[in-house]
Amino acid sequence: MLTSAPRTPSRPDPLAPVGPAALDAACRAALKREADAWPKPGLVTPVDPGSHRDMNYASFVASIAALRGYFAEIAQAGARGATYAELQPIAIAAETRMLAATGGANTHRGAIFNLGLLAAAAAWRQSHPAHGAMRCGDLVARLWGPAILASRTMAPGSHGQAVWRQFSAGGARDEAAGGFPAVYRVGLPALRALLAGGIDEETALIGTLMALMARLDDTNLLWRGGVAGLADVRSAAQAFERDGGVHLPGWRNRLVDMHAWMVQRNLSPGGSADLVAAVWLVHRLGDT
Repeated sequence: MLTSAPRTPSRPDPLAPVGPAALDAACRAALKREADAWPKPGLVTPVDPGSHRDMNYASFVASIAALRGYFAEIAQAGARGATYAELQPIAIAAETRMLAATGGANTHRGAIFNLGLLAAAAAWRQSHPAHGAMRCGDLVARLWGPAILASRTMAPGSHGQAVWRQFSAGGARDEAAGGFPAVYRVGLPALRALLAGGIDEETALIGTLMALMARLDDTNLLWRGGVAGLADVRSAAQAFERDGGVHLPGWRNRLVDMHAWMVQRNLSPGGSADLVAAVWLVHRLGDT
């Protein structure tokens, strides 16, 4: 269990006003918090690059800096009611800046997609007060969901596309088009329960990551390790939760051990990591 006796989950004061600059800062802060957290099995941290050979912590810092202004730009587009086709070039330009900053490493493609859509939805909500009670994820599904799914067949080849064809796993597109169910049904409750239980923010983010790893059909794990790799990681994450998770004495050592065998097998839960940043953002936005 994530917590044995949760108090009322804590919620931050929502960002106010949720203007483009505030959203840009919140999105980049979410990415930095995810990057800074340690230990995270298979993933890049300040300690080591995990299962990645083409990137490290410095790559993540450079990438986050290169994305400065992107989330504000896509938020402005969202506020004025841009279509998905109009949002795409903004995201593609941000991806180009990311690749230039990292020497071609894909540090934040998933975050450019996920957080960009959530920022655009938050700005749309801010400009439509009558819809202020709607969650950002639900707005993404309502405003752009059909176009997101339709664009799958038109998008350039990617690991996610290959995994979708081979394993029928929907990945980031299905998650976004469905209103980010893993964010709102798994990640956000886990994060808020941990924070309400007195867990510090870094540890709560790691606990959130493990909750997502235990349940998500992570396409990055499928790409790197196939069905067996995904099953082994999910099983280990479920056992970690079952034994007490981040409440367990010595939990860091346990995740360091998990990290070692995942690196040995070249396994990285990149899809889950992308959603950790999305969870932190919607938490800061006050979504429920």
